[in-house]
Amino acid sequence: MAAFIPNMAWHCLSGPQRHISTGTERARRFAPGYSAILSFIDHDAPAFDELAPFCPVGEALYAVGYGGEVPADWQLHGRGVFDQMLREPGEPLPAVDLPLQRLAAEHVPQMLALAELTKPGPFGELTVQMGEYVGVFEGGRLIAMAGERMFTGSLREISGVCTHPDAQGRGLARQLVTHLVQQQTARGERSFLHVASSNSGAIRIYEGLGFRRVGTIPGAVVSRLR
Repeated sequence: MAAFIPNMAWHCLSGPQRHISTGTERARRFAPGYSAILSFIDHDAPAFDELAPFCPVGEALYAVGYGGEVPADWQLHGRGVFDQMLREPGEPLPAVDLPLQRLAAEHVPQMLALAELTKPGPFGELTVQMGEYVGVFEGGRLIAMAGERMFTGSLREISGVCTHPDAQGRGLARQLVTHLVQQQTARGERSFLHVASSNSGAIRIYEGLGFRRVGTIPGAVVSRLR
């Protein structure tokens, strides 16, 4: 049985997703345009100096798994604590009865606008290329979406789950996540996700879909000052 992986982002950035990342053997980030995530091989000795040449001044980056201080030439914008949740195989899923649409490059402007409005985490114009993204449209407007981001081995992350405020309370996120779990299960993959530990509403939804908390990780939003 798969267990908590405290440095999941590093495993992805330095492993199967290395081709869409940049950095060194001690510090890496997804390439600009993808999700603005960085990680270190050793969070007790973070190689900010090695990462600096790959990070434009002022770009906000999510240091996944890092909860320490930042050097003088970096700025700390905020911290958080996140639950890592892993789905138990065989747990029942609700039916998907909504017309979900596969999202692609032509939908990126609406995806970026929805992400900017709802703040599901780092989201860029190339994030849609990181896996399958699906959405719900109403009157031609994207009102909910979810997709896939990090993966390593047989574990694949569900991410970017968000619903427009006008459409909340209708179970859209539940159906989007259900669809992605079904697709991942059919591929022989195990679904996992990260959610802010304070987001009790989202945690209840994920628990209802068979996800269980396996650990917590810190996170920080940082940017390079010079």
